[in-house]
Amino acid sequence: NPGLFRLALNAALALKPVIGILPTAWVRPQLTAMLNSLPMQVHARSRYERGAIAPAIGERRGRVALLSGCVQHAVAPQINDATVRLLNRHGVEVVVVPGAGCCGALAYHLGREHEARRQAQANIEAWTAELKTGGFDAVVVNASGCGDMIKNYGSLFAHESGDSNEGAGRAVQIASLARDVSEYLAETGLKVPQGNMELSVAYQPACALQHGQRVSDQPRALLAAAGFEVVEIPEGHLCCGSAGIYSLLQPDLADQLTVRKAANIERTGAPLVATGNIGCMMQIGRATRLPVVHTVELLDWATGGPKPEALGGDATV
Repeated sequence: NPGLFRLALNAALALKPVIGILPTAWVRPQLTAMLNSLPMQVHARSRYERGAIAPAIGERRGRVALLSGCVQHAVAPQINDATVRLLNRHGVEVVVVPGAGCCGALAYHLGREHEARRQAQANIEAWTAELKTGGFDAVVVNASGCGDMIKNYGSLFAHESGDSNEGAGRAVQIASLARDVSEYLAETGLKVPQGNMELSVAYQPACALQHGQRVSDQPRALLAAAGFEVVEIPEGHLCCGSAGIYSLLQPDLADQLTVRKAANIERTGAPLVATGNIGCMMQIGRATRLPVVHTVELLDWATGGPKPEALGGDATV
């Protein structure tokens, strides 16, 4: 629930300054890890709330349903804004379907499969209803952990039978329509115009994107087409330490991975980091002073959008 999450986030930010002076015995390592991963402030809401429809600019070439997300929706709403602007600019209408919410990944990672299935079912029903009325080409996701979860909705409901068999079919259909935003841009031939940004970018391939979804070349190719020099990070196949809720349940091991990842990133000499997952952005941001941005923010900037806030721009334009 993005609204409740924003309230909890505000409360946590108020607690963050005093956590260091509390007795160690009072503070669980998981709580410290959670507070350390939080941003310094709660951002304004995205202008694209559930129920919003953002029309294509010029001739409409496609229509997609965007997963607005839950954590990202509260922590980094500028990512959704950049995604919508980029797609609109390329002739794609974007709808944020009412009734579609959390993908279910966090509950599933905690072993709460019943809750995860309930959340997934709500999304499937909402998107299926939109398919019958307005229609769309894909469910576009800009958080790789969510994208990986949605692409596995078919497996989540694979053992349905009897009256529920139709529901399993809908789950497979929605899973087949799920696309990472970079994947959708590449598949539909929506090319980012050749730019000349003259800026090196260390690209961090999120585990859920490169290993889970098998989306590897598309983000790099799009960044390069936009004029960025894409720099590969040593040991790029390794996790940054976020891994959904792993950083909260295993903070010591996660921190070791994060420090190793940050050192490899800084070794590249690139002035900024791009990745495709909010968890990676928050985790890496804890361990490096380099700005960490979402890939789609750079693509939006390169094609006429505002300069990302992390680079000193005003992403609310």
